[in-house]
Amino acid sequence: MRKKSIWLVISLMLIAAFVFTACQPAPADEPADDTDAEEVIDEETEDETADQGGLQIPDIEEGKFNVAIVMLSTHDDGGWSQAQYDGITYLDEQMDDVHTAYLEMVAEGADSEQVFRALARKGFDLIFGGSFGYMDSMEVVAEEFPNIGFVHISGFKFNGENFGNMFGEMEVMKYVAGMIAGARAKADGATRVGGMATFPIPEEFRLFNAYALGVQETCPDCEVDIRWIFTWHDPIVEREGSDSLFDTGSHVVMTGADTPAPALAAADREGVYGITYDWVGSCTIDECLTAPYWVWGPVFERITKEVMAGTYPFTADYFDAVSGGVGIYGFEEGQELQPGVASLPQEDLDAIWAVVNAVDAGEFDRFDVFAGPIIDNLGNVVVPEGEFMTQADIDQFAPGAEGFEATYGMFWWNENIIADLPDL
Repeated sequence: MRKKSIWLVISLMLIAAFVFTACQPAPADEPADDTDAEEVIDEETEDETADQGGLQIPDIEEGKFNVAIVMLSTHDDGGWSQAQYDGITYLDEQMDDVHTAYLEMVAEGADSEQVFRALARKGFDLIFGGSFGYMDSMEVVAEEFPNIGFVHISGFKFNGENFGNMFGEMEVMKYVAGMIAGARAKADGATRVGGMATFPIPEEFRLFNAYALGVQETCPDCEVDIRWIFTWHDPIVEREGSDSLFDTGSHVVMTGADTPAPALAAADREGVYGITYDWVGSCTIDECLTAPYWVWGPVFERITKEVMAGTYPFTADYFDAVSGGVGIYGFEEGQELQPGVASLPQEDLDAIWAVVNAVDAGEFDRFDVFAGPIIDNLGNVVVPEGEFMTQADIDQFAPGAEGFEATYGMFWWNENIIADLPDL
């Protein structure tokens, strides 16, 4: 049964939260006036707070290891930041000797640099940066505070001392999502699926190329249309992008942004589907096929323990899907397949399950996703047969950073993608 009215309310709530929310209560269950991100600042950081647009920098808790995360959107955005909020809440619940805090709605660029510096001055021991655009800011502040740990999520810079980057094998889940999208389109006699990309960075190229490679596996005749929306979280823009893809013939639309816009747009049409992203709770209506999502809690716990023990390397920490840090909704323990997936032909379901089971067994990873031969949409050989991309290729545009060189890089579109490469 469709739940359009519920999702309309959720969509409006997301818009309101995005516009009006600045700093929400702490992840733990204590009253917000004495813990975490709503704590009143002291005089020492009053000038910093003014520079940060009114964001209040939380206090540390003496006698505990203090961990903070800085997030781009609201903690209840239904996507990327909500998954991170769940992760920091999990860490708080699992480790009694750890005190956690979070700040939300922190803009990339200069604003985030001020926030990271203020948290370091407060005395936080470990600071996570939850958006790609925080990378350069964290690098600067980490150099100023060599005794504090900084871990950037989704980037590629590190110093091997107190500043590292961390991400996970989401391209594997996106590949599976592509297999699902292709199978659904083929079963319904369609030949086009869509993808809504955020910014032209290596992360988005690898995730949508993985999606396209998955589509190619189950629907060789399908083409993939891509729209750039240039935002991580904007319910209105995401909905407009989804509608545009459906209007031009996409049968399934997958998003790289926060909100469940593709599923909401599909629910207002007949016979089409959306694929949501980031948060396990984002795929709840029949028109949603699945959601590749993040499970940050155990990842944050592992890193925190290693930092506390002095064993964390502060380099490139890219965890495998077999670790449980990522999932594909409907295929994980305790979940049920969404109706649009459960009704797929058994042959396609078997092929999808074969990949999921291989991932769980540690027999299929990101390097298998990007194994040659790979041909781009201009007819060029990207990866020759028998060759594999390296981590440097997956993370960057060629030629890559010094000491982390990329042979192939990620500035290309798979042969079934009908979009042009953007100007960088």
